[in-house]
Amino acid sequence: MKIGRSFWVVLALLAASFLASTIPSISSTSLYYRLFYLWLGLIVVGWVWTVISIRGMSVRRYQRTLRQQVGQIFEERFEIINNAWFSKLWIEVNDKSSLPGTGGSRVMTWIGRRQSRSYLAYTELSQRGLYNLGPTTITTGDIFGLFRSSVQIKNEQQTLLVLPYMVDLDEFPSPHGLLPGGKAQRRRTLEVTPYAAGVREYSTGDPLNRIHWPSTARREKLMVKEFELDPRAEVWIVMDAYQGVQFSQETEKPRGKADAFWWMKRAPKLTIPPATFEYAVCAAASVANYYVKLGREVGLISMGQSVTLLPPEKGERQLGKLLETLALVKDDGELPLLGLVAAHLDQMTRGSTVIMITPCIHQEVVQAVDEITLRGMKPVVILVDPGTFGGPQGADEIQATLHFHGIPCFVAKNHEDLRQALEGKRISQSRPWWQNDQEPGKETA
Repeated sequence: MKIGRSFWVVLALLAASFLASTIPSISSTSLYYRLFYLWLGLIVVGWVWTVISIRGMSVRRYQRTLRQQVGQIFEERFEIINNAWFSKLWIEVNDKSSLPGTGGSRVMTWIGRRQSRSYLAYTELSQRGLYNLGPTTITTGDIFGLFRSSVQIKNEQQTLLVLPYMVDLDEFPSPHGLLPGGKAQRRRTLEVTPYAAGVREYSTGDPLNRIHWPSTARREKLMVKEFELDPRAEVWIVMDAYQGVQFSQETEKPRGKADAFWWMKRAPKLTIPPATFEYAVCAAASVANYYVKLGREVGLISMGQSVTLLPPEKGERQLGKLLETLALVKDDGELPLLGLVAAHLDQMTRGSTVIMITPCIHQEVVQAVDEITLRGMKPVVILVDPGTFGGPQGADEIQATLHFHGIPCFVAKNHEDLRQALEGKRISQSRPWWQNDQEPGKETA
């Protein structure tokens, strides 16, 4: 229980009334005796009121979904229940969720006995990550503001996963020579592909459409078909999480939207947090979404305090795994980009596309590209310009060097349109140079 400011005022009046009643020279001492008992009774009544008001209260929280994306609106319903036999004058609900800008805190008045009140809270999701929804604290007190008492409601702990923001790309480079087809990989998969590998006995949970009826008739037991991976060049996304090359700028703390009709007003344009790693995550999610829609197998490699490795697969299920992984990855790694690439080159098949996303502007980017090229793979570089985030300059020089050697390189800058940067429209509004027959850095004979 906490003491309010009004308590000290009443306590001072109580002491003054008591002193006045003990001085014989002051007339009407009986009046001061009455005032003394009045202030004392006020304190006792306020304390008892606060103690009984906090009892019998409960809170329930309801969510439509616990998996959303940056830029969307998270809707949550709070239900305040008064289980006591008397009404509550006022209740303050304080949402202790770790979600930035949560709008669940509210003050409610006059909740009748055995009644409940509910309201909707809307939060604009601005940062990716995993957030706890709760706990919830209820605070109430007496009408005079003498005392305040709080209690923490223990509900079932739930978490909200906020996926990273991504842009829809209409085009992105597919380096020369990466056409569908290639050597069979001889790896089994649960997906249906044009490459049947054999049959096996039916197991519980196998889809009925995979049953091979001729083999079933011959062996007189259910047999299902097995498939191999499509022999197509893979796409690897290598995201640099080395903390020594990351830069960020301060941003305003997001505020929750308490008005139920706030979205009818003109909402501000969503902006990516001003940090090189946040731009890298958004670029990785956008590129992964682009290649998954093309039916390509996409994998992810990154290294913070732990190694993040997702083997290449295709389909919406793989996109979901990629987005969930990118929602939790952090820029606290200790391995530079060149070491990250060298450590995982053996896991990449020849002919694969390797997309490196980094804010590094040192020559190790060019060295990493050389390592990838020597292994028979095709590199693409997405360079997040650290100079626009308060870091050193030099992204344009690295881009010019890579363009001279025919390596597609895109520069994403702070406060610029990420979609235009990844599609190459910031460099040229005409046809992208990687679609031309002539490679950059080579003159026509």
